[in-house]
Amino acid sequence: MTFIEASTKQEILERLKELENPVRLVNFTQELECDYCRETRQLLEELSGLSDKISLEVYNFITDKEKAEAFGVDKIPATVVMGQEKDYGIRFYGIPAGYEFSALLETILAVSRGQSSLKEDTRKALQQIQMPVHLQVFVTPTCPYCPRSVFLGNQLALESEHIRADMVEVTEFPHLAQKYRVMGVPKTVANEQDVVEGAVPEEVLVERLRQVLSESHSNEEAKSQT
Repeated sequence: MTFIEASTKQEILERLKELENPVRLVNFTQELECDYCRETRQLLEELSGLSDKISLEVYNFITDKEKAEAFGVDKIPATVVMGQEKDYGIRFYGIPAGYEFSALLETILAVSRGQSSLKEDTRKALQQIQMPVHLQVFVTPTCPYCPRSVFLGNQLALESEHIRADMVEVTEFPHLAQKYRVMGVPKTVANEQDVVEGAVPEEVLVERLRQVLSESHSNEEAKSQT
């Protein structure tokens, strides 16, 4: 079984010609106890084999525990998309197949450029965020709107050193879907707080994110004063 079909391979090869700088894919797996671990690794092997600017490193989640901890990886299958040296905090949890493959491909291209395609106003707004932000974008491989939300979250992480972004495939992590009350996808959560459901424009996401962070900060201050 191959994931990258011959009918789409040439199109992907054309897109990969846009790569500017090397990109590292770091995969954490454990085939015996992880659904879709083997498939995720195979997909990444096929993709990295299409360009000498994409390298793939594979680690065992258990035996390479220190490496997983260094990357902040807490579940598998996990894929880190990073530059040759810089880790932007971009993670894919679950197999990035189906519609999500496009989000993976666009993220690789953006990381290779070292910058996003966000609007200038959005970049300026992100500069006002000076606290750690953990974005989680919940998706399914059959959702045609999810890649847009995933790629947007990844671009925020690419632009801001304070933001890290996870794609989380809900059918592989049902306990997280239950914990965050995911009734539909895409759903974006930041620092354990709901941000938005559905795919929204970047200015809407950033404004909603700032509201959530402001509310969270106010609540923390109120708690510290009691």
